[in-house]
Amino acid sequence: MTAEPQLPAPASAPPGAPGSSSEPVPDGYLGRRQLRTGTAGWVLLAGLGVAAVISGDYAGWNFGLAEGGFGGLLVATVLMGVMYTAMVFGLAELGAALPTAGGGYTFARRALGPWGGYATGVAVLIEYAIAPAAIATFIGGYVESLGLFGITDGWWIYLAVYGLFIGIHLLGVGEALRVMLAIAAVAVVGLVLFLLGAIPGFDAANLTDIAPTDATGASDLLPFGIMGIWAAFPFAIWFFLAVECVPLAAEEARDPARSMPRGIVAAMGVLAVLAILMLVFTTGAGGAQLISESANPPVDGLEEGTLQTVVNYMGLAGLVASFFSIVYAYSRQTFALSRAGYLPRALSVTNSRKAPVLALVVPGVIGFLLTLTGQGAVLLNMAVFGATVSYVLMMVSHIVLRRREPELERPYRTPGGTATTGVALVLAALAVVATFLVDPLAAVLTLGAYALFLAYFALYSRHHLVAAAPEEEFAALAAAEDELR
Repeated sequence: MTAEPQLPAPASAPPGAPGSSSEPVPDGYLGRRQLRTGTAGWVLLAGLGVAAVISGDYAGWNFGLAEGGFGGLLVATVLMGVMYTAMVFGLAELGAALPTAGGGYTFARRALGPWGGYATGVAVLIEYAIAPAAIATFIGGYVESLGLFGITDGWWIYLAVYGLFIGIHLLGVGEALRVMLAIAAVAVVGLVLFLLGAIPGFDAANLTDIAPTDATGASDLLPFGIMGIWAAFPFAIWFFLAVECVPLAAEEARDPARSMPRGIVAAMGVLAVLAILMLVFTTGAGGAQLISESANPPVDGLEEGTLQTVVNYMGLAGLVASFFSIVYAYSRQTFALSRAGYLPRALSVTNSRKAPVLALVVPGVIGFLLTLTGQGAVLLNMAVFGATVSYVLMMVSHIVLRRREPELERPYRTPGGTATTGVALVLAALAVVATFLVDPLAAVLTLGAYALFLAYFALYSRHHLVAAAPEEEFAALAAAEDELR
């Protein structure tokens, strides 16, 4: 018999933090806000991590070639790979120690108080609410280019994608994660087939066919100079973006103390290998100049033929897998923030199959409306900005908890401790700045949305928190233990 997530028992004490207060809630409040526990083992958790990211191997990363050339993007990918690996180790520790649906919000709530928890949760929510909108626009483009169903108007596809996959999620987490794992497996097979087809056409000269500029440090390998490495950070992130969503499944995992670390670390291992292989062989087969402008890099890296068509269809599967899994992620982040009163409480009510209905539907409606702007690239960069801000706050949370609460039970401990997450923190801060180098408009728009969320908390929700919510209970128990010392 496997253990289920151990949430703290309800307590009457409010989350003791200056400037926040809680209210009594009706009987049955938490009973109407329950997820299905013990559903996902480590394989499904690893599948969630890979599926959330897999579309980034098919498209998006390649635009970094136009910012840094092959050498610049390669260095950026290695650095971002180090950042994500270090961060994943930290999140594995935190997810095993504090297994709730809040993920990064839970960790920051414990370490940094209500303001820090909310700021982290909102940054994560912005990332996960916007990323599916960007991916939906790419799905529409794929469907149109493949001539599927005779569709030529993309918004019908956006609507169908949101409707279909939110509907599957409403059936329950077990069904949703199994469908997601199957789609992700197809997408991974597509990448393997592409690599097998690209290796014979690989030519090292193709890696450096972008002419050097007059930038400082420019060369054949670094045509845009040293600064090109930094400018390529946001695109290198697409090889790994959203792997950090795995801890959001903690309440629905079997034995999260063991399955959470195994799942997220396994997912990161798969993604790191795929990132290097796709960067090297796609660019080497198609040429850096061609691939830097491609909307479909694996297809453009192959000669015309049956394999190219097969990979094209499997690229669509990759986009669907990421869309599907990030919908899961935004719903759980919305659910956790709502259950604790940071967002309107109605968003966290679950149906008979323990799926949070409005937490799935409301961000989905907002995402669909964003697709109608047609600004897929801007949406992608907005998602990256939200993600990197959350990484900074989550790594600060790990360091603070290690120092403030050394006795906290940690079934898994980060290799290297705070030195490891300190590396991730520095690289994440550099990545935040890099988003302004690439797309200042996207960064400013995201800051504006972030400011509106913070204003809502400052003016209303911080006075209406729910002390009995698991994340608030964790913080209240920690405060009580501090007083007893």
